[in-house]
Amino acid sequence: MFNSLSGIITGKFPKQIFIDTNGVEWDLCVPDSNLDMLPPVGSEARVYTWLQHTDQVMCLYGFASADERSLFLDLLKVDGVGPKGAVKIMSSVTSSRLMDVLERGDLEMLEKIPGVGKKTAGKMILTLKGKLKLSDNTAGAAVRMPAATPYSDVVASLASMGYEKRIVEQKIAQLAELLTNEPDFAGKSQKEREEILFRRALVELA
Repeated sequence: MFNSLSGIITGKFPKQIFIDTNGVEWDLCVPDSNLDMLPPVGSEARVYTWLQHTDQVMCLYGFASADERSLFLDLLKVDGVGPKGAVKIMSSVTSSRLMDVLERGDLEMLEKIPGVGKKTAGKMILTLKGKLKLSDNTAGAAVRMPAATPYSDVVASLASMGYEKRIVEQKIAQLAELLTNEPDFAGKSQKEREEILFRRALVELA
């Protein structure tokens, strides 16, 4: 029924976004990994959707790309994994990382993902191994870092702490864009801007 919504993002919270489409504000459940792929609050975005409608619940789920939604739907094919469980899994690991783990049949690594026990991990491998494929433009809706970013040292520092590099790059890009026009940021030296970005990113990534 709903393929996507295009409008202005009015709120971003853990596993949730608000998007305004011509005066109608939608409340969507979104994996945390997809939050970082979407532009900041106040920006225009297209969010791909999936509607859960039962006698007990109606919930609209949102994704940064059609491929992210496809992965979500693939996870629903696994016995015992419902919509909330799929969101929890996707919030804890990037799509590329999850696909790599499934392709290798890494049961131990799957078990470490929140919401995935030994039995579910086995079912995931049985159901999805060798069957997942993302298109080349999977991150098309993501905020991308310029090739020659002036904040590569910040990215490297956060990545060395264990954060996914791609997620760190997206977060730094978002924050840099958000702070660019603020005098307290733009007027600082390069080192001071790096320190500000590092602190802000650390808080948001945590």
